Amino acid sequence: MVIVASYALAVIMCIITMICWGSWANTQKLVSGKDWPFQLFYWDYAIGLFILSIVLAFTMGSIGHFGRPFLLDLGQAGGAALFSAFIGGVIFNLSNILLVIAIEIVGMAVAFPIGVGLALAIGVITNYIPNPIGNPFLLFLGVALVVVAIILSALAYKKLQSKDSKNNKFAKGLIVSLLAGVLMGFFFRFVMVSIGTVNFAHLIPGNLSPYTAVVIFSLGVLVSNFLWNTINMYKPISGVKCTYVDYFKKGSPITHLVGMFGGVIWGIGTAFSIIASGAAGPSISYGLGQGATLVAAIWGVFIWKEFKGAPKGTNKILIFMFLGYLIGLALIIISRFA
Repeated sequence: MVIVASYALAVIMCIITMICWGSWANTQKLVSGKDWPFQLFYWDYAIGLFILSIVLAFTMGSIGHFGRPFLLDLGQAGGAALFSAFIGGVIFNLSNILLVIAIEIVGMAVAFPIGVGLALAIGVITNYIPNPIGNPFLLFLGVALVVVAIILSALAYKKLQSKDSKNNKFAKGLIVSLLAGVLMGFFFRFVMVSIGTVNFAHLIPGNLSPYTAVVIFSLGVLVSNFLWNTINMYKPISGVKCTYVDYFKKGSPITHLVGMFGGVIWGIGTAFSIIASGAAGPSISYGLGQGATLVAAIWGVFIWKEFKGAPKGTNKILIFMFLGYLIGLALIIISRFA
């Protein structure tokens, strides 16, 4: 299988992860609407993610001189490792559905910084404890600055909502974003436990390779969708109620492909993050990937114009929010060398 030994290459892969994780939700905004609720979009997203994981497993996960090819690795896998990766997918799926709901309520510029930013803070801590790679002072200082940026994002949106007292969605969107962030902060650790090592050249018997872990994780996402997304379809927190009949009647081929493409984008980011964790360490790899909050905020502010017409002073808050993310992410990167 293909592994990464260079820290520089690992950082590049984490930057790609950052872009992918921060950009996939644009596919949701492109197709979601009254005729195509985000619950239906999410089925295509989960399918696209699983397809991508299979493709990677039979290509990058089955060539090269290191590790075990996918089918051989799957055949020797122990139940505990398979369960851990699968549960990681189940936890992630619930968190991501909540994040999608939050995007529907308050937009990308708020849901991502709050939800995914909180996940970054929790994920870095939970992944650093078992694999303490990097300077803890710089690493956690970077995380602290990201948390500050999260707070600034919430304040900016609060100012925007104050323009229209009748449009009081902030509290609901904030709660959903926070729930998504707490859950999302733990899924990566379950996937890394299923692998059991950051030395991917010498895999542990009974545990999974990174590529097999991604497949089982993606399967957990797809299977749990029948629970989490079905509830969201028939008892939606936000948006309209929809049915399985709607999925087959209302969706055009282009609509389905866009949703699957969203899953492919996120899946590439996830695979690269896990593969890069061998050279960078899980906490740094996950932390950099969750810089997706910065990418999503850029999309929300500059492309989707989610803060257009905001009251005076909002732009200054947004500037400090971006600075907090940039400096925080820079500290996370250099913590590996300090």
